[in-house]
Amino acid sequence: MSDLRELEGVLAPALGRLSSRTQFAEALAQSEHGEGVTLERRTITTRREPRLRGAVLRAWSGERWIESATSTLDGHAIAEATESIEQGLSKSASRQGPPGASSTLRREWTELPAHPMSEVSAEEMAKLARDVLAWATAVPGVRECHVHIGWSNEERFYLNTAGARCYQVLARVDLGAAPVAIENGRVEFDYVSAGSIGGRERLAYLDEARVTDLARGAAQLLKAGAAPTGEMPVLLDPGTAGTFAHESFGHGTEADQFLRDRSYLRPLLGQVVGPESLTIVDAGSYPDGYGTIRFDDEGRESQRSVLVDRGRFVGALHDRETAAALGARPTGNARRSDFLSRLFVRMTNTYVEPGDWKLEELVKEAKTGVLLEHTTSGIEDPLGGQMQLKVKKGRRIENGELGGVVSSMALSGKVLEFLTRIRGLSRRDDFEMTPGTCGKGHTDNLPVASGGTYLLSRAVVGPA
Repeated sequence: MSDLRELEGVLAPALGRLSSRTQFAEALAQSEHGEGVTLERRTITTRREPRLRGAVLRAWSGERWIESATSTLDGHAIAEATESIEQGLSKSASRQGPPGASSTLRREWTELPAHPMSEVSAEEMAKLARDVLAWATAVPGVRECHVHIGWSNEERFYLNTAGARCYQVLARVDLGAAPVAIENGRVEFDYVSAGSIGGRERLAYLDEARVTDLARGAAQLLKAGAAPTGEMPVLLDPGTAGTFAHESFGHGTEADQFLRDRSYLRPLLGQVVGPESLTIVDAGSYPDGYGTIRFDDEGRESQRSVLVDRGRFVGALHDRETAAALGARPTGNARRSDFLSRLFVRMTNTYVEPGDWKLEELVKEAKTGVLLEHTTSGIEDPLGGQMQLKVKKGRRIENGELGGVVSSMALSGKVLEFLTRIRGLSRRDDFEMTPGTCGKGHTDNLPVASGGTYLLSRAVVGPA
């Protein structure tokens, strides 16, 4: 991967040229590439991630932002993008300054893993995928196993006319497996996935013990009964608790939704929304999370933002514009999917902080109900505050003990009711973070993570 800092000699003069016509301008250059393998129906497919390389310039006209992007990083292309912005600036008579304070951060983050995934060949990844297939299909009833292993390396280089200069390199790894069990025409699967910043060492996640246990779980689903239905105590596993934090709650804390009057949470800022045991956080600074960033796309350093503090809704996620409008501070959550995409307020790593219960204590507290495991999807509703989470499987809770395995189900209800009904969270030993991608707008997907520990509340359960 080339070093985007070599573009400073082109981007800095472009910003200098714009500074004579605007009170503020910025530039973001991005480069990304990667590789991966997928095993499906016993066939290996090697994929190269689409290579992205380009830059976007943005300037404040006195009334609005004007942007121009280019996928060619040379002096001529940057000059054309600069000229395009100048034409837009010339049509504005206002000289009002941009909303909020401009970043002046100057820092570089260039750490890379000791053994980067770029050193791992497609053949090595394919061999691991075949090993996973062999381990999974050694379990009676398991006929197939879908496997994915991939990595991406990304650079971002940010400059602005206020003096900010930020550079980061991020190396992400993502992998997962889904054994498929078949018997008498019934087909079931189970899955695991992992993703983080890191290198070759992350491949150890797909070991024989984990894959064998997962395959046994898929086979067990062939004989699973139907999930219970109705309103009842529900115990969410760490991944499902994290999906709740992201989908059901987190989207409502993105402050651009506040400005559009599209968040059910805005009137509740400062109010108690759950028990004292509940703390929800978004942290771009989380160590090595799949959604970890060093700075956002307005040159603001990433940070740990507490959204719910011991039951009280205390904070939202901001860019410079929402912070200025709502009397807050930017939180480092202004993110572009890429240089061709719009800037939005976006989550990074969103999670529920651990509590102090043991899992068996939460099961006993529930008395009866269901444990939900392995989220397959979640629906966001930042305007209406409704929730729906679908999971692959679960276990009945009967007389304060875990019972038999049940098949896929959906959890639904009102987010605020679910929050107030939380009765406990398990300890840090159970904490897990899982990777994902999050879209906003149309196809503006970017890497995020979510997590938590076991969480006990009450909601409606029904068929998925």
